[in-house]
Amino acid sequence: MKFCRTQFRRRNEAFTMIEIAICLAIIGVSLVAIVGVLPLGMNVQRDNREATIINQDATVLLEAIRNGAQGMKDLTNYVYFITNNWALYNPDGTVKSSGGNGYTYSSATVALNYYVRPPGTFTVPAKALSNGTNIIGLLSTPEFTDGNGAPINNLQSGNTYYSNHIVAYVRSISGPAAEKPPQDNQILQEDTFTYRLLCVNAPVAGSTPPLWVAQPYNEGNTVSYILNGQITYWQANTATSPGNQPGSDPDWTRVAYSEQLAQNLHELRLTFLWPQQPNGKLGTGRQTFRALVAGQIATNVLRNGPMLYFYQPQSFAITK
Repeated sequence: MKFCRTQFRRRNEAFTMIEIAICLAIIGVSLVAIVGVLPLGMNVQRDNREATIINQDATVLLEAIRNGAQGMKDLTNYVYFITNNWALYNPDGTVKSSGGNGYTYSSATVALNYYVRPPGTFTVPAKALSNGTNIIGLLSTPEFTDGNGAPINNLQSGNTYYSNHIVAYVRSISGPAAEKPPQDNQILQEDTFTYRLLCVNAPVAGSTPPLWVAQPYNEGNTVSYILNGQITYWQANTATSPGNQPGSDPDWTRVAYSEQLAQNLHELRLTFLWPQQPNGKLGTGRQTFRALVAGQIATNVLRNGPMLYFYQPQSFAITK
């Protein structure tokens, strides 16, 4: 019996060049898609990390400012520059002069015509940010102060006043441990997540009773009355005659709590702008935190320099 040699020939099969080319094309398209999505995922992770740091730092700074904290020495490692862009206004609301103050760890610069205490004595650079007390005192600067640096809530006082705009430059307090002190590597310090902080300590607008005039009032009516150059609130105990003046007639009772609340209630706003780039530019991150703070604002003095301010939320003084 004869067999054909082709009957036992083993058949060899493999991918053709066309099939290999199609596979490479599919893999290439997939890699392009993956590479395109990868930066987006990394950006989302970075944004989430930065937002988390901002929320944690905001809690620390908000509590420190509204509690008038004076022992946070660690802040000197993070707050490295504070500015105050101020304007001095005439009683009619026109700008008399303006300028900017700058504070660093080793020095401070105060522009001409800004109030310092004692007046005119700011001649030697002071170590403004060398301790946490000074930092909190500068961050708590009220939005409006009178010509002597005292906080004011009423701009229609017939006197000159200052408008203060505080901006702080801060390295993240809640960042990675590798960025924490005593890290002195300049490259790592410049690479630390940094943000700009706008601090606004503004008086809260309230409902002021109408100013007293010589006319009859019914029992329970409330009026405001200028006593010793200060606006005071009064309530009628009974029906009054036109000659019964608040402060000198028993028909009127002074409403001390409303006065104190109007004078001591402030809105504290902290606006975070991030990231702060080494070239001075800012990123797109922005978030504002608000808190109402009721209490007096105590003052202290940076040696031969501007005044420092501290909330005292536990203190309400009876106005005399």
